[in-house]
Amino acid sequence: MKSIIENSLQKSKSYQEYRDMVKQLVAEESTTGHDKTEELIGYTKLNDRRMKRWDKTLKISQDIQDRIAKFNEKVTWLVLTESWCGDAAHLMPVMNKIAELNNNIDFRVVLRDENNELMNRFLTNGSKSIPKLIMIDKTSGDVINSYGPRPSEATKMVNDYKTEHGKLTSEFKEDLQHWYNKDKGQSTLKDITAMLSELVPNFSL
Repeated sequence: MKSIIENSLQKSKSYQEYRDMVKQLVAEESTTGHDKTEELIGYTKLNDRRMKRWDKTLKISQDIQDRIAKFNEKVTWLVLTESWCGDAAHLMPVMNKIAELNNNIDFRVVLRDENNELMNRFLTNGSKSIPKLIMIDKTSGDVINSYGPRPSEATKMVNDYKTEHGKLTSEFKEDLQHWYNKDKGQSTLKDITAMLSELVPNFSL
């Protein structure tokens, strides 16, 4: 596992490098991933706008900022993603803002389809769902936690809908986007802050 992670880290980008790449893809009418369909190219354009909006407008309360600042373990956050992924466009700006608030967190990004071996070790119910954040202890190189592909509340919405209807419809996916817009990243903030608290005994919630 450590060698797989190290190999992916060597190919990783910073969040800003990833954002620059997505902007370039939009200019080129392209997308990440193996499939360069018109639909996925359209999602990449949409997600570039989403990330730009969240990068500018995400609000983190002073209380949560203070809690994040208390995290004192040196970790790498390695995130598997693709530019066409709608969930990633809502979650990654939040992850990045958290990392910016604490120098102990090194935030790195890799593409799912270029890191199949790593992705296969962090499946969600057997699927290659993204984004997937892998938290790695910098000293030992051990994986100490993971998060994604959605906030816990959105995951419950998805699971409940699948149980009732069998699969996700385009109407539900649109409703999910409305939920993300209304939530404004707060559920992701809450989830990740709770995750950090599990790693530090005196981390105050």
